[in-house]
Amino acid sequence: MFLRRFLLLQTIVLILLLTVGCNLEQETVIPKKLTIGVVSYEQGAVSLDKYNRLKEYIAQETHSVVELEPTYNELQAIEKIQRKQWDIIFAPPGLAAIAINKELYIPLFSMGGVSSRQRSLLVVLDNKPIKKIADLANKTVALGQIGSAAGYYVPLYDLYGLTLAQIRFAPTPKTILQWLSEDSVDAGALSEMDFDLYHREFATIKFRILHTSRWIPSGVVLLGPTVERNLQHQIQKAMSEAPPDITADAGYVPTAKIPNYQQFIKLVEKVIPLEQRVKQTPAVLRNAKQS
Repeated sequence: MFLRRFLLLQTIVLILLLTVGCNLEQETVIPKKLTIGVVSYEQGAVSLDKYNRLKEYIAQETHSVVELEPTYNELQAIEKIQRKQWDIIFAPPGLAAIAINKELYIPLFSMGGVSSRQRSLLVVLDNKPIKKIADLANKTVALGQIGSAAGYYVPLYDLYGLTLAQIRFAPTPKTILQWLSEDSVDAGALSEMDFDLYHREFATIKFRILHTSRWIPSGVVLLGPTVERNLQHQIQKAMSEAPPDITADAGYVPTAKIPNYQQFIKLVEKVIPLEQRVKQTPAVLRNAKQS
C-alpha cells in the first residue's frame, strides 16, 4: 500500500513539474524583430522623426522589436533590398520597381494619391543656349544615383540615343542644382517636387526647365518576402487601422489604390542595359547593337 501511494505521489509531482515547465516555455517568447527601411537623403534625423510614432505603433500591435534604418542614397538602399535586410520599406518609385520586379517585395500601401505622382525635370541655367534635349549632345549632364526614378531611370530613358560628354552622379537632388549654379554641368535631372523644394535656395540663379517627363507612379510601402505569413497579416492589419495622424506623418494612405508598376518596370528594364555605358567618357546612350 505504501509503495503504491509513493509511486502515485511521484507521478503527480512529475506531471506538475512538466506542466510548470511547459507554461514557462510558452511564456518565454522571443520577440520578433522588424526593420523599417527609408531613404532620408541629407535631412537625417529631422526626416526620420515622422516615422517614430509608426515604429512604436507597429511594435505594440505586432509584439515585435521594430528598428528604423535609414540610408542616405538609393545605392545603399538597393544593397539593403538585395540582401533582404529590410522587412518594411517606404520605397520611392525607382526602388519600388527594383524591389517588386527583382526581389519579390510585396506592395502594401500607396504613399499618396494621384496628386503625389511626380515627374522628372531636365533643368539648365536660363542663359544657356540649350533649347531642346537634342542640344545636350556632347554636353555634361548631372543625374541622381542608380535607383532614383526621377533622377536616374526616367532621364536616361528620355536622353536615349544621345552621346554625352560626361555624366556626373550627384549624391542628392540639391547637389544637382549646386553644380548647375557653379556651371560645372550643362544640365541636371531631378524630380519636380525636389526642384520646387530646393531651387529657391539659389536666389541669384535663374534656372529653366528644359524638359518635363511623363508621370511617375507614387512610391509604395513594401513588405519583405522573408516576413513570416502570419506576421505579414499582423503588419498589414495594424498599418491599415493606424490612426490618421500616424499615417499622415509616415506618408502613406491606407485607402488609396496601389499604383500599377508594370509599365514603369518596363521602362526601368529598357534603361538597365545602358548602365555599363553611363560611367564611360563619353557616355554613349545607345545599346551596343545600335552604336
